[in-house]
Amino acid sequence: MLTRLSQLFVRTLREDPADADVDSHRLLVRAGYIRRQAPGVFAWLPLGLKVRKRLEDVIHEEMAAAGAQQVHFPALLPREPYEATGRWTEYGDGIFRLQDRKGADYLLAPTHEEVFTLLVKDLYSSYKDLPLTIYQIQDKYRDEARPRAGLLRGREFSMKDAYSFDIDDAGLDASYQAQRDAYERIYQRLGLDYVIVNAHAGAMGGSKSEEFLLPVEIGEDTFIRSQGGLAANVEAFRALAPEPRSTEGLPAAIVHDTPDTPTIQTLVDLANAQHPREDGAAWTAADTLKNVVLATVSPTGERSLVIVGLPGDREVDLKRAEAAFSPNDVEAATEADFAAHPGLVKGYIGPWSANGPVLGEASMTGIRYLLDPQVVDGTAWITGANEPGRHVFGLVAGRDFAADGVVEIGDVREGDLAADGTPVELARGMEIGHVFQLGRKYAEALGLKVLDQDGKLVTVTMGSYGIGVTRILAAIAETTHDEKGLLWPREIAPFDVQIVLAGKDETVVEAGSALAASLDRSGLDVLLDDRDERPGVKFGDAELLGVPTIVIVGKGVHDGVVEVWDRRSGERAQVPVAEAAEAVLAAVRP
Repeated sequence: MLTRLSQLFVRTLREDPADADVDSHRLLVRAGYIRRQAPGVFAWLPLGLKVRKRLEDVIHEEMAAAGAQQVHFPALLPREPYEATGRWTEYGDGIFRLQDRKGADYLLAPTHEEVFTLLVKDLYSSYKDLPLTIYQIQDKYRDEARPRAGLLRGREFSMKDAYSFDIDDAGLDASYQAQRDAYERIYQRLGLDYVIVNAHAGAMGGSKSEEFLLPVEIGEDTFIRSQGGLAANVEAFRALAPEPRSTEGLPAAIVHDTPDTPTIQTLVDLANAQHPREDGAAWTAADTLKNVVLATVSPTGERSLVIVGLPGDREVDLKRAEAAFSPNDVEAATEADFAAHPGLVKGYIGPWSANGPVLGEASMTGIRYLLDPQVVDGTAWITGANEPGRHVFGLVAGRDFAADGVVEIGDVREGDLAADGTPVELARGMEIGHVFQLGRKYAEALGLKVLDQDGKLVTVTMGSYGIGVTRILAAIAETTHDEKGLLWPREIAPFDVQIVLAGKDETVVEAGSALAASLDRSGLDVLLDDRDERPGVKFGDAELLGVPTIVIVGKGVHDGVVEVWDRRSGERAQVPVAEAAEAVLAAVRP
């Protein structure tokens, strides 16, 4: 197809938009691909839609190759299916809710598990109907508190979401692997340097969960890679826990007066000054047990406290805490929380048993106490004595105190040991896909059962597989550009070739138009810059738009040559006019 730039609905900008904080947002707006409508909401212009369609075409091809069939659901959905699974409440303020004129509740779908499940329930009833994988590419809506980074974190975004339905877990494993393999093919075709990491399922539920991340500094996710090859996002990472130790022969715990030591550093300083270690080494924050009071808030607004004991040299990672206590929100305890629980001696909190604190007089019954996995039996700690101005030295886990459970919410650091025993490194990444083994959570909640080979009703097991279409588009723009503009990979570029008429004389126009027509007849998608503009303006726009192959038809035609420019590599070659079409075809279809 031949498109004339003089007729294309596009307007490039010389200056960056004021609200753009990342390169992809800046360049997509400047090049005329998208325009902002509201915070986190964008209109798509012809150039943007062309790239988006070509990206979707790649996804459709690979979904078909994986045996998935396409459907399409509305974005406006009733409350009832989400009420049945509890997610109407669990999503809290994260979704857009509305009512029709009769007062019935609806939402703009943030995801579609429920309606996919109900569709299959409505149509299928036998094991003979399975396995089944169906998918859609549809817009989603989430009420992001702080939409940012253009398309990377918006309130409206497009996703490919696929769902598999199987009679048993073995079938789910096969469906999961087929989708996982399809994702790898998609990202490889797009030239994305992805990393697959173990992930936390979050509100989606289910068991196995993996994220596809694009390593990039502006990524909002931290992920961990071990030297042994393990990879996980920070929420799902589990460090290697020490082996429990014997408590035999350990000295008894001793309580010391430690006035004016409400922080770990003040405690360590006092301990070294007044209670030095017998082995001559210095006390450090790692020798202390920090007991952090957190408040969890359920989707229905119920507030409760939990206290987590972790080594004093670690801070609570709120993302890990939110994942650990999902679907509850997590925040630091407030002064009102402390006032309501006078047994919590701020700055001097220590462990306790179910009947009250290990030391001190005040009862703390009703507040759960959880420990970091690094606090194993036989380890001795300096920690609060649950009395103002007092700490206990040598309090031994498993001998002097226990906990109601274990939770891992401490920050992860370079060099920590992964489960394979090798040290880890931290990196930033951007999520571009997520696959889940949902299991039977949604099928059970919504009654999706089929008759098995013995004529018995069994609950179907499901998988969920999402790709952020508009996010991937932005991610490619973010990672494939230079200081002058976009550098689209050929697979999704808006045009195969852009021809720039760098001159107004008849010879230039005729040669460029003839080349454009020839390439159009050969089946290429051609953009002809025939505008009445100076060559410098045209060159600048060609660099900004990011078409991978550019042909400059200028004064050289009088000498029988045009310039073929590989925008991605920067290579330029003078090619005889008679051979230009062949040279372009070779570049586009190597």
